[in-house]
Amino acid sequence: TDPVSPPRLGCGSMGGLLALPPGQGPHQVGCTDVMVGHTRQGLLLRLFYPCQPRAGATEPLWIPRSEYCGGLADATLGRRWCSALLSIAIGSCKVPVSWNEPLKPRSPGYPLIIFSFRTLYSSICTELASRGFVVAALEHRDHSAATTYFCTAEAGTEEWLPFQRVPQGQKEFYFRNKQVHQRAQECVRALRLFQGIAGGRAVPNILHQDWDLSVLKDNLDLTKVAVMGHSFGGVTAVLALVKEPSFRCAVALDAWMFPLENLLYPEVPKPVLFINTEKFQTPESVAKMKRLSSRNGQTRIVTVLGTVHEDQTDFAFLPGKLFSRIFGRRGTLDPHKALAITSRAALAFLQRHLELQEEFGQWDELVEGVGDSVVPEAPLGRSRL
Repeated sequence: TDPVSPPRLGCGSMGGLLALPPGQGPHQVGCTDVMVGHTRQGLLLRLFYPCQPRAGATEPLWIPRSEYCGGLADATLGRRWCSALLSIAIGSCKVPVSWNEPLKPRSPGYPLIIFSFRTLYSSICTELASRGFVVAALEHRDHSAATTYFCTAEAGTEEWLPFQRVPQGQKEFYFRNKQVHQRAQECVRALRLFQGIAGGRAVPNILHQDWDLSVLKDNLDLTKVAVMGHSFGGVTAVLALVKEPSFRCAVALDAWMFPLENLLYPEVPKPVLFINTEKFQTPESVAKMKRLSSRNGQTRIVTVLGTVHEDQTDFAFLPGKLFSRIFGRRGTLDPHKALAITSRAALAFLQRHLELQEEFGQWDELVEGVGDSVVPEAPLGRSRL
């Protein structure tokens, strides 16, 4: 594989505390937020897409609302009182993409990725969009998000859904299994949304963004659709393959396999690329991945050496001391290189299974676990950090 080049600079730094890299692909990336429906059965997602470059475009906030800081402080740190500090630290950080800029038209249309989670994966979603994908990053309403909300029909009143821990006395598997089924169903509903738009259905965006969803009608190729996510989102992507035949493959980043019932493993019909970090997986989790790979010869499991679980999130781009204070030990692999390896392996896998006419095959070795910092399967207990 070609060496990982340093990130382009000057395309949108997010201030001192969190500097997400801009996409390295040929397309400028645009971004908008979409909410449809007036109940919790509706959808809230952030759309990343190739856009027409324009001088003076604004950049969206990484954390879209201050309410999310309270939820993040509670969910990540277990300390809601840190909310104000978190808001000061990251509340003004921005994503290096162009907010609400026009979609760059493309015939026969862009392939679509439904990504399980909206805000904490901006770097990977931006990278994929810069390579020619439309990426819909979903905010789940199963109480696993730091917080989320929907707008009721009555004068646009907001109803917030807080993060919820496993209730005392309840077995974690049953609680998480119910959540993962809801999440996978939300991924399917997101795909239905885009199928409806492609079919000419008018879909009003409750958030009243200055961006018309109907522009997607002739610019999506819905024969080329994948599902993707990290951790809980990784197992969500695997389950979505069971629920929806239109998903042709899944990319699962350091998937947390615990919530999926054993009966469903033989039912996963399509290939999965598992991209693991070095320190998160357990023998039980990897055994579940291997069950899938034994049933589907196209499924692959690779591990990126020198990485920890959070390296596949935007938090990887926090300064080292702050990262270590929140999450403990960080990986030894530079986060820009880790992102490049992860995204390139995903792109090569997507090229194979969505039959794309791109140059992503140059990174095929990564899918097979060949390269400087990637190995096949999972070297459990290996200490490279």
